[in-house]
Amino acid sequence: MLSSLPEKFRAHGLKADLRTLLLLRKAMQKGLIKTLGDIYNVLKGIIVKEPADIGPFTKAYYEYFLHVPIAPGQTLQDAILRSETFAQWKTQFLDEADRDFTDEELVNTFLDQVHLTSYDIKEVISGKEIWDKDNPDQVDSDPEDNDSEPTERVLDKMADYSDLSLEELLERMEKVRQQQKTQHGGGSHWIGTGGISPYGHGGAAKNGVRVGGQGGGKMARKVMGDKNYFPIDRDALLNDNNVDAALASIKGVIEESATEKLDVPQTIKSGLKRGGLFIPEMSSEKNEELKVIVLIDNGGYSMAPYVRSVQNLFRKMKTRFAHDLEVYYFHNTVYDRVFTDERRTKSISIEKLLMHNKSYRVFMIGDAAMAPYELNSLSIHNLKAIAHKFKKCVWLNPEPLRYWPHTYTIQVMKQLIPMFPLTPAGIERAVRAMNAKSTEG
Repeated sequence: MLSSLPEKFRAHGLKADLRTLLLLRKAMQKGLIKTLGDIYNVLKGIIVKEPADIGPFTKAYYEYFLHVPIAPGQTLQDAILRSETFAQWKTQFLDEADRDFTDEELVNTFLDQVHLTSYDIKEVISGKEIWDKDNPDQVDSDPEDNDSEPTERVLDKMADYSDLSLEELLERMEKVRQQQKTQHGGGSHWIGTGGISPYGHGGAAKNGVRVGGQGGGKMARKVMGDKNYFPIDRDALLNDNNVDAALASIKGVIEESATEKLDVPQTIKSGLKRGGLFIPEMSSEKNEELKVIVLIDNGGYSMAPYVRSVQNLFRKMKTRFAHDLEVYYFHNTVYDRVFTDERRTKSISIEKLLMHNKSYRVFMIGDAAMAPYELNSLSIHNLKAIAHKFKKCVWLNPEPLRYWPHTYTIQVMKQLIPMFPLTPAGIERAVRAMNAKSTEG
């Protein structure tokens, strides 16, 4: 039983072996597993080591236990609707149903049943009381002291954190994260699984912060069924379904700056306490700074499928994070000017582009595939000038990696500007490269 499980999860790039089976069976022996939803939660606690593992883990789980294969870029709903497992379930379900259901309603009901856990919440306790007694500076044990075995999760109560603001939760979570060294489950303090901590997943915390996988009981479906969050193939080319994952990666280019300003209320308050001696009180105000230039190749049919997704990505970034974002267009490569409109009828010179502050991040997006003669001395000169002026400059390429070595102009471009795939994972690597240069410079 389950002997082929490690092989299936390894095929998805996850670490799974005989120890995985032993821990799973131990959880069964302790009575922790009574439903498919319980298997999902326990296995995830054993196998998933970081957020990037959640997508591959969930794909492997659906393939192994439900025989629902999920193709790259395919939404969960489509994968389920095409599966034999769902077809059999649907036949039995509709035989007993008293009304008609849409495909979406059927998939949601199916997922509710798949992820039904053995939780039995009998008591709601105050999350504020837990919060007030908790020490955010608690020191974690050494990772080597943790045997990673699943602990019994008796979730017969739920903590309600409705009285705390999101800002308070995020601030406290950051303090806990800095102390945390290993995985935790079943508690009320750490970022973990299966407990009543206000941050984590697989537990019972109302109005907390979900980190990683699904929440407790039937609520798992609400996240996993959303095409924008599950399943996310981080190596798939940028598209409408994974743009939010790319957005999370690109947010890493934000820098914080602190400025000092006069705190008038505090100055008055302190002055009155001193009997009229008013000494200026200064406060530190943190500002998020993000200055980005995006240069998009929108001139050929090969780039047509990606332009809208790229625009959507950076439009979302501007709405949510950016203070300063400028978008320009070019065709194949940059010559003596770039264009300010999609039709490339209005332009600015390269000299004017280079007048921007050197702190701008520059993202160039294009397949870099063209006739060799197009990459002439003028183009090479200007690309070098852009890379020299803006040290934090990268090229994002939608062309599949396997074609890169066989395209001469791609090889040349790579030497001029660091090049990464136009995927969520590629964007994350590009941002890391930018931040590394920021540290060096």
